[in-house]
Amino acid sequence: MKHSTYIAIAAINMFIAVGAGAFGAHGLKAVLSAEMLAVWQTAVHYHMVHALGLLGVGVLMTQWNDAQLLHRAALFMLTGIVIFCGSLYALALTGITWLGAITPLGGVAFLLAWATLAWCAYRRQSLPT
Repeated sequence: MKHSTYIAIAAINMFIAVGAGAFGAHGLKAVLSAEMLAVWQTAVHYHMVHALGLLGVGVLMTQWNDAQLLHRAALFMLTGIVIFCGSLYALALTGITWLGAITPLGGVAFLLAWATLAWCAYRRQSLPT
């Protein structure tokens, strides 16, 4: 995918995260328990942080030539958003507790995204300037 595609996906994810945050604060406050509302807010927080991370990776793609590593980092971030945040959103809305069992897989995807980005940056410093 091109850098502009990742930037667009990041912007769409920020749109969704802001909407989910507002929905949680205004639409779900009276419906969810305090515990499930906290789960929702955790999903929103991680969604926003990693949508911004995805935006950053998209911008870096315009500057750096490590397309394969940056592409991998972006895909890990997107996978983490879907699995980590998606499972928490679903858990908060449905109360189906087994959804919490897949959440850590999304967390691993987030960790892989940041580790891949760090590796990409580390490799760049060894390149001649």
